[in-house]
Amino acid sequence: MLPDFSFAAWRPLLPGISFWALAFYLPLCLPLARLEEGLAAGSLNGPLREGLLLVAGVALALLVGLLSDLALGLALGPGWASSLGLVTALWSLFWSLANRRGGD
Repeated sequence: MLPDFSFAAWRPLLPGISFWALAFYLPLCLPLARLEEGLAAGSLNGPLREGLLLVAGVALALLVGLLSDLALGLALGPGWASSLGLVTALWSLFWSLANRRGGD
């Protein structure tokens, strides 16, 4: 029997995946600087290059969020994985705001 990959089967995991993707978005976008340098040396114009970088950053964050939510969901349960994702997203927001304020 094949596993169910329909949207209805993944719907309960979407909040946890989105929380983890939000938590990992900024830390994962920093290594994309090499991709940005490579694209700047290429022939892509500005808006297309920025769009490609945005899509790459979001896709990378969603992939890592999916893997994090699945791993923690298997280890702790789906509810705990989503809750930890929310806490991590809020914690990273707190630290980013604290770093901005501390730099003034």
